Amino acid sequence: MSADLPGPGFSSAPSRPTGGSRPLREFILKVQSRCNLDCDYCYVYHLADQSWRDQPRGMAPEIVAAIGDRIAEHARTHDLDSVTVRLHGGEPLLAGPDYLVRIVDELRHRVAPTRVVASVQTNGVRLDAVAADRLIAADIGIGISLDGDRKANDLHRRFRNGRSSYDTVVAAIELMREPDRSAYFSGVLCTIQLEADPLDVWRALRDRNLPAVDFLLPHGTWENPPPGLVPGDGRTPYADWLIPIFDEWFDAAECPCGVRMFEDLVHLVLGGTESYESFGLDPVALVVIETDGSYEQVDSMKAVHDGAAATGLHVLRHALDDVLRLPSFVARQQGIDALSPICHSCAHHRICGGGLYPHRYRPENGFGNPSVYCVDLYALITHIEQRVADGLARRGTSLAAVRATRRRQQP
Repeated sequence: MSADLPGPGFSSAPSRPTGGSRPLREFILKVQSRCNLDCDYCYVYHLADQSWRDQPRGMAPEIVAAIGDRIAEHARTHDLDSVTVRLHGGEPLLAGPDYLVRIVDELRHRVAPTRVVASVQTNGVRLDAVAADRLIAADIGIGISLDGDRKANDLHRRFRNGRSSYDTVVAAIELMREPDRSAYFSGVLCTIQLEADPLDVWRALRDRNLPAVDFLLPHGTWENPPPGLVPGDGRTPYADWLIPIFDEWFDAAECPCGVRMFEDLVHLVLGGTESYESFGLDPVALVVIETDGSYEQVDSMKAVHDGAAATGLHVLRHALDDVLRLPSFVARQQGIDALSPICHSCAHHRICGGGLYPHRYRPENGFGNPSVYCVDLYALITHIEQRVADGLARRGTSLAAVRATRRRQQP
């Protein structure tokens, strides 16, 4: 531990954040700032913010120790029985599995007795049997990124020399599907590529018997829209891509695998409230910690402009409650009050929640806008709502009745 690093406990009685903020429970650690793939849609390396160039390649031991002490302090202050730590990059496995295990072991030692649920999100290129078994032995879950079938994946997820990453990643997925490893495999993240056939992508993923798939909308703003999207032209290319997949998933006799986006939207359509950050009005309770120890907002903010994710706070100098007091974090915990007037007037605002925060950005008025995906989200949610309503009607009940029951059950 370096001389300027405060010891365990930091401050004896950190003050609670004002305004009833929800404590932070999820910590995304950027343990490596470089990557061995060159995905041309990546928000870290190919969009507005290029701060990765100034980051150290790996997270130093003294930064890891400080993170552990800060999380422990936060857990004591807010009586947290567990927290989630996700190891991200760059590519986390560039430094090898032992490096990741040392990080998690250090965090668990410092955060105890609060439980640390740990996982790593990898591109799969370096995930062989030795690496997988080392992570599993340390009780670390594993997620892998793959954009569907070979054609879709090779559109953008290639090595720097242009070579395909597909076979290597598929081998890692097959490795994680083996019976002695499958319990630690969380599933696949798939970024939507409009150029790819949606059902080919879905069936390629479905047929691998994955535990779960999450489809990710490419990051963009009103100033720099996502690929294939022209705000204001009335088209819904991303809804048109997702709806055939939803229908095949929804109509399957047996659920082939979880699809987080669809499960989340169905839950919200039925009157649920809890959600992850892309939808709904639940407060966002996560923070990113960069390789150098600086606190950042959700890292997809790097798609907005240079420095958009920065907070000016650092793990060596600031408690996590200091992060919660920042206006940028307060805004993420305000629910409906953070939405634009256009969103307030929308029938789906409780379900959509304005969409992912970075996707709302316009230079002239910041984040006080609907998502750049607004029309697509409206079309997708409308379709899902109708399919759910029709399914309930065939069973002799109504969507309104289910929602009313859900409201009565909620505290």
